[in-house]
Amino acid sequence: MAANESEAAFKKDMMGKLLTMFFKDEKTKAGNDAVILMAELLNVFVVEAARRAMKQAENEDCRRVDLEHVEKILPQLLLDF
Repeated sequence: MAANESEAAFKKDMMGKLLTMFFKDEKTKAGNDAVILMAELLNVFVVEAARRAMKQAENEDCRRVDLEHVEKILPQLLLDF
């Protein structure tokens, strides 16, 4: 999925480095499809976190999302993913 102007995207080289950080063998490489999939999964995770934080702020009658709202929804994210 290509990112449009209003949507942020993760850079492929950053995703590749992030993936390879956790490989035990230095010779192991991440394929292009794996990098694209990782970027898409991370994008879904970030969007879901933002939506949940926004809902938390609405529930507390706040007009903007603060770090406290994100901190409150983190346990939910960790259990769901």
